[in-house]
Amino acid sequence: MAPSPRRPISRRRMLQASALALPGAWALAACAREQPLGGPTSAASAVTAPSGATSAAPSPASIPIASPSNPVKWPINPGNEPIASGLEPEANATLRVYNYPDYLDKAVIKDFEKEYAEYGAKVEYSTFNDYPEALTKIRSGSIPYDVTFMTYSSIGRLVYGDLIRPLNHDYIPNISDVWDEFKDPWYDLGWQYTVPYVIYTTGIGWRSDLIGVTIGDWPNPYDVFWDAKYAGKIAVLDDHREVIGMTILRDGGTDVNTGDPVALGRTRDAMLEMLSASQPRVTITGYTDIPEGVLALSQCWSGDMVTGQYYMPEGVDPTVLRFWSPPDGRGLIGNDFMVNLKGGQNPVLAHHFINFMVGKDVSLKNFSWVGYQPPLKALTPESMVADGYVPKNLASAVIKPEWFGVGYPILELPPAVEAEYQAIWQQFKAGA
Repeated sequence: MAPSPRRPISRRRMLQASALALPGAWALAACAREQPLGGPTSAASAVTAPSGATSAAPSPASIPIASPSNPVKWPINPGNEPIASGLEPEANATLRVYNYPDYLDKAVIKDFEKEYAEYGAKVEYSTFNDYPEALTKIRSGSIPYDVTFMTYSSIGRLVYGDLIRPLNHDYIPNISDVWDEFKDPWYDLGWQYTVPYVIYTTGIGWRSDLIGVTIGDWPNPYDVFWDAKYAGKIAVLDDHREVIGMTILRDGGTDVNTGDPVALGRTRDAMLEMLSASQPRVTITGYTDIPEGVLALSQCWSGDMVTGQYYMPEGVDPTVLRFWSPPDGRGLIGNDFMVNLKGGQNPVLAHHFINFMVGKDVSLKNFSWVGYQPPLKALTPESMVADGYVPKNLASAVIKPEWFGVGYPILELPPAVEAEYQAIWQQFKAGA
């Protein structure tokens, strides 16, 4: 199935605001984590978060930061046990799904309603712009959302806020279609609460007819952002963690979540050098600006670059689009997942919806629309290109399972470290 000829706005547009807007005690609970991000640990020595949490704002120090070196098995709070097995979906129910705009194919929603027509199921799709907005709305309880889509930087807040239901795996047999890495992920050991949705890397996108060189052939492709001859033609993401993380990798570091003040000082200086040399724009619209020729090159997410083929001006061959991220997977990487919200009124139907979304055929149909790759066993780099999901010239945007063992995810930070990252970012943006 080739991708559908339509283009929504990018799901990633508003992420740069997500660390900045949580109010009061909830904001403290969201960011104040004093757990170390130290050396490797095994699943056997993973953190098991304390049980007995309530819906009151949690003690910030009591919430661990999940990471590959600090995997976490979250508690199941008293009174919030998984639903029983063998229940029928709620009859004549309206399933309320809460997500980013254009981050789920509306045709897939219609397919779900047809699949569950015998139960009279309807889906109401509501949208948010960023995670703080979503978390605030969910926590308010003003609308009983059943399913939402999040990333692992939010999982602690969801569990300790008593906002999500643990899953009954009996209702989600389609998890068998998903990479094994997500059946016991470091951010939710035992996938007690989460089911994977899509995955992505952060890299460099460009138009070969405007750049004229193969960035991936450079000894250090990130150096392009420090090359004065591209001044005025390039951009970085309007996301402080992505730009700081990329700069750390460019300068030979690997800890993209570092709190080391010396390392952060070097990163700040390097970013200011970049600013002086190439004067990059700061934007999240590379997925349109590169195809349209507004930019020649930009830091971008893999999924957005795959969708870029649909923004090409008439008469311009989309095969001029290119994407690079480290071919060994040692770059910035991430994923989003689905959760069953505790405030929802249809927990059984919500399980069925999550199972429906993670099934092979539905995942592939959704992939053809959103451009972000699902972690499906059935998808290989060769099949994604051969079947038209990803054009041959963007085959490097395909993500491999083993990359989640070597790539660098962006994690939550302790508040003092987050403040340092924000200070670096504000200094950089002030001159952009």
